[in-house]
Amino acid sequence: MHVHAETFARATRALREHRSARKLARVLHALQKPAAALWPFAELGVRLALAQVFLVSGLLKLADWPTALRLASLEYPVDWLAPATAAVLGVTAELLGGILLAAGLATRAAAVALIALTLVIDLEYRALAEHRDWLVLLGGWLLLGAGPLSLDRLLARGLSSSALPGAARLQAGLAAVSAAGEAPWLLVVRGWLAWRVLDTQWPGFSGAPLAGAWPCLLGAALVLAGLGTRLFAPALLLIFAAASLPDFGWLAGLALLLALRGAGAWSLDGLIAAAIERRAPRLSALPDEVVDGLPQVVVVGAGFGGLAVARGLAEAPCRVTVVDKRNHHLFQPLLYQVATATLDPSDIATPIRELLRTQDNARVRLGEAAGVDRDARRLRLADGSTLPYDFLVLATGARHSYFGRDDWEPYAPGLKQIDDATAIRRRILLAFERAETSTDPVERARLLTFVIVGGGPTGVELAGSIAELAHHGLSGEFRHIDPAAARVILIQADARVLPAFPEALSARAQRDLERLGVEVLTSARVEAVDADGVLVSGTRIGARAVFWAAGVMASPAAQWLGLEADRAGRVPVAADLSVEGWPGVYAIGDTAASLGWNGRPVPGLAPAAKQGGVYVATAIRARLEGRDAPAPFRYVHQGSLATIGRQSAIADFGRVRLAGGLAWWLWGAVHVAFLAQLRSRVSVAISWFWAYLTFRRGTRLVTGGDG
Repeated sequence: MHVHAETFARATRALREHRSARKLARVLHALQKPAAALWPFAELGVRLALAQVFLVSGLLKLADWPTALRLASLEYPVDWLAPATAAVLGVTAELLGGILLAAGLATRAAAVALIALTLVIDLEYRALAEHRDWLVLLGGWLLLGAGPLSLDRLLARGLSSSALPGAARLQAGLAAVSAAGEAPWLLVVRGWLAWRVLDTQWPGFSGAPLAGAWPCLLGAALVLAGLGTRLFAPALLLIFAAASLPDFGWLAGLALLLALRGAGAWSLDGLIAAAIERRAPRLSALPDEVVDGLPQVVVVGAGFGGLAVARGLAEAPCRVTVVDKRNHHLFQPLLYQVATATLDPSDIATPIRELLRTQDNARVRLGEAAGVDRDARRLRLADGSTLPYDFLVLATGARHSYFGRDDWEPYAPGLKQIDDATAIRRRILLAFERAETSTDPVERARLLTFVIVGGGPTGVELAGSIAELAHHGLSGEFRHIDPAAARVILIQADARVLPAFPEALSARAQRDLERLGVEVLTSARVEAVDADGVLVSGTRIGARAVFWAAGVMASPAAQWLGLEADRAGRVPVAADLSVEGWPGVYAIGDTAASLGWNGRPVPGLAPAAKQGGVYVATAIRARLEGRDAPAPFRYVHQGSLATIGRQSAIADFGRVRLAGGLAWWLWGAVHVAFLAQLRSRVSVAISWFWAYLTFRRGTRLVTGGDG
């Protein structure tokens, strides 16, 4: 490592002092994250429940007004108001306040009206603990306003920037009230819940004492002090349930809101969190000499392998710089679904900075690698700049390979990036649009012929998806053509499609493709590709849309290192994925030619790249911390999956082989689970569910150029 030993020791000591506090901070964040996600729904549920109480009461009185007047006169008269006035005001507050509270519109005003009404009921008619539960809840909406799922929040941004006089000042004032009011309201909630626990335990209070009162007292004390609130607040529900309280529902709502919101700043939890924040600043806030004193790990490529390396070094005493020529991580296995208008690009691509934003020691550099200086230990970028490294990880993936016929690329684009997918989608959709307006039968036939070269997983999945789009996704949308009449031709040089799968599964995949209407040509050789189609084993096929899925070539990483690559352009690596003759340099994924699969080449699959990334991160961390190097890399094959179309897929797990609907559901579940973010998982699942029910594709947009 090109780091002064004393500087490195000082830097690692500084990081070690922060590590335990940072781990605790991450634990707290892990508790807060799901709570923050559930808070809007819990707040909306409690708000609707309380609004319903007032609305039902108001509607019943309005439906039988004479009875309402009689009750106001005899049952619960208000000494300082006439019965008719009291009835009108009460029903108005119940109906209008209930509606506004339910909608979260003018919530604070609604809370004021309902607080006044509740106080009158409690003081003039009957004092009940249930009414105090309402007051505590309404006090929260008065101070904090409604939660995110409300009209107030929806309209807030527009109102603050509108031309209404004083709107911006009003919004700023309300925001200040919310910020100042959260801590005291949460203190009131904690105090009220603790009081209700005591109220169920000891003589002299309204409830009957229960066995084991001292644990209950301890729980009440912890909630009141705000220590471990997210854990102990739900535990109070057991106490309330055991006491069979008539207003258990409101207490449950208060306990739930407290557990999700946390104890607030006026609590021991708040003091502890503030102390952790002070003692565990983000790495970017540490002194420059500490940051500069850390070894530099440069990861080129933010694919599956590169991200696995970066994340694996999150707690290591080093600084990680991820370099990529694009600003997003791409889930390539679903790229064909963007190309065939099933998914949106944002469903399978996530900004790299977003994925690493919580990792203190990670930085992101937008740039394209151009070479490596071994003596200076610097990575050269295409813009002329350089990055120093102590460890360099090449995870640059693969590109299309046209087997020496790169002149075919303009006519047969491949599928490796978002730009490729949107370009292919444009070609597919424009082909149908132009066929609709074409009057030449020969040209129309060319436009409605789609040729996919390559019968591996990408080619098979792309062919099946185009066939489904033609037969189902576009049905009934054209007047002069029948999209289902389109020809989809899959060309495979091998004797069977999906040759990496067992022969029986390959045969099943071919039958399913043909059932979808795909013409499968095996043992067929592409001899020429041009704007009018392809020449296949001496036979001309006219087509305006030809797509390449026949081969891949590793990135030029071997050229940067001056090494002789294998036939696929991959860098030869040692058993520990290091590059021989290049100290501190590793290669993983499609970039590396590794024999870590029981002596066989490691396949270019996402799981293999991730496993390689995890291994290299472990190896680098061991070197940084002075530990023994891990055992040689061994790839563990977890199975292969490929989908053909609706309710059709194949899965090979060695002894277990699946085909058909079960394999299709398994394929979907695995791919959703592998997506980088929860938002992407939810979005993709919804898109698939919609397409499954309606046979419709959701992103049939022709964008960009007209090619």
